Amino acid sequence: MRNTFTISDLAKEFGVTTRTIRFYEDQGLLSPKREGTSRVFSNRDRVRLKLALRGKRLGFSLAEIRELFELYDVSRDERRQLEEFLVRLDGRRAHLEQQREDIEVMLNEINFFANQCRRLLKGNASEPGNNAAA
Repeated sequence: MRNTFTISDLAKEFGVTTRTIRFYEDQGLLSPKREGTSRVFSNRDRVRLKLALRGKRLGFSLAEIRELFELYDVSRDERRQLEEFLVRLDGRRAHLEQQREDIEVMLNEINFFANQCRRLLKGNASEPGNNAAA
């Protein structure tokens, strides 16, 4: 297993742009060493990038991801980090379930009004003097 990676290595492996990786570095999620003008990423940076991308897919902000990383950095207590992650996952789940309910309500309203429009159009089409070309 490799111990160091270039920015291009990580971009290719995770399917992101080098700009994304530099942005994550600017946000304090990654801390590569410098060799001249080149960034050299450690295995720790690689794992953090992987976790950050996973966190983004789950809908967490970069600030929330950074907070989780900081929990681990400060205490090195994985249990505390996992407990906090569970709390945040539960919150994220509740938020998504509420969104799903809201979407279901909106879809029902759309269906109701679409059906109402169809009935009105069907009724108007059968009235004498209504002409589709008019």
